[in-house]
Amino acid sequence: MTTTKSMLLVVACALIDGDGRVLISQRPEGKALAGLWEFPGGKVDSGESPEDALIRELSEELGITVKAPCLAPLTFASFNYETFHLLMPLYVCRRWEGFASGCEGQAIKWVRPRDLRDYPMPPADEPLVAHLIDLL
Repeated sequence: MTTTKSMLLVVACALIDGDGRVLISQRPEGKALAGLWEFPGGKVDSGESPEDALIRELSEELGITVKAPCLAPLTFASFNYETFHLLMPLYVCRRWEGFASGCEGQAIKWVRPRDLRDYPMPPADEPLVAHLIDLL
């Protein structure tokens, strides 16, 4: 028997700097999956496009300004958590304004794609790493 779970749409971004490194952020204490590393992003609000949500989230989380034409869709994750199903498009961004910092108290790191597997990630994020290694 199949049970119906709600679908949660979140967006994530692989920010790539001039040296080919990818930014990851650590989920802070008090949040689900605290301590794990992830690609920045967040929930898509009702009436919001994935790109608009990502632009908003990157501003809130990292203090940077991203324009929609600078977001390129790369792949997506579809993962069945215990209480919901997560659908997460991953975008790549190489151009933004400002200096990325952890505006919500989260740690951030610039990491070479081949080293991303050294950082424990939520199950939905892990399969995205291979796509970034192939891209970069």
